[in-house]
Amino acid sequence: MKKQITFTKKKMNRLTGVINKFRDAKILVLGDFILDQYIWGNVSRISPEAPVPVVDIKRETYLPGGALNVGNNIRTLGATVLPCGVVGRDIWGRMLLKRVKSEGIDTSGIIVDSSRPTTLKTRVIAHSQQVVRFDRESTEEISEKDMNKIVNFFRKKINDVDGVIIEDYGKGVINPELLRYIVKMAGKYNKFVAVDPKEKNFKYYKNVTIITPNKKEAYNASGRSLEDRHTSIEDVGRLLLRRLGCKAVLITLGEEGMALFERSGKISKIPTAAKEVFDVSGAGDTVIAVLSLAMSSGADFNEAALIANCAAGIVVGKVGAASVTKDELLSSFK
Repeated sequence: MKKQITFTKKKMNRLTGVINKFRDAKILVLGDFILDQYIWGNVSRISPEAPVPVVDIKRETYLPGGALNVGNNIRTLGATVLPCGVVGRDIWGRMLLKRVKSEGIDTSGIIVDSSRPTTLKTRVIAHSQQVVRFDRESTEEISEKDMNKIVNFFRKKINDVDGVIIEDYGKGVINPELLRYIVKMAGKYNKFVAVDPKEKNFKYYKNVTIITPNKKEAYNASGRSLEDRHTSIEDVGRLLLRRLGCKAVLITLGEEGMALFERSGKISKIPTAAKEVFDVSGAGDTVIAVLSLAMSSGADFNEAALIANCAAGIVVGKVGAASVTKDELLSSFK
């Protein structure tokens, strides 16, 4: 039987107070922008041409993904988000911009580059299950011109925000030079930097405030194997803390919940809040969005992780890269 999360009345009041302050938070989200395409249908037979299901398509939907899904999670919780990243001058880029503008989100940090394609992820969903995914993208580093535009935007906005989220999907926006600048400037203005990492880029994330890898990413980044029975999650968390020099590491463990490691030496194990799991895509986006909002609203690392864990438990019960609302989050405590 899974462990249950229980809160005292005092703890409930404290966490509720933090969530009610979300509306005053303002977060800059920098990273890779993705357009998520969902093709919905039904499967009733197997193809006679190959042993694959035949999907009878019923509808298509498009959602902002990647760093923009993080931004959407911040928006649905009533806070202000400033997204910064690059899209192509193509139909997918126009769709992303149109959707972001329709949500009332500031688009002044979105750079349009005619030399790059907009990243498109196409997921085929049948009977609430993902059948296959197609990716169309470029993973080359952004141009120096684009990077300078990001730096200029960051310089203008850093004093006006509570903190910065780095959403690294490995599509070329995040590079060592840009990260060093961001960490330095954020430190100068006493702003936190939270990173949703890409496995291959771990060496770039030194001196950030907090990082949120999943279990596989954390083990691989520490040079350990998930199959190594002699290496515990505690070993991995402590190693990442030392290696990166950050204040905290929050490792998401799927059905096992989360493990929080703090520079002080404190380790917190948080059991999952999920009741049902339909789709884990976008759960990491929700975790870092809610974690950052909580930190912006006066929560310590443990409190922020508790709230983020509850938010993750909500979105995995939805299909697609979903977001969570304030009312859903408050209800989850009950």
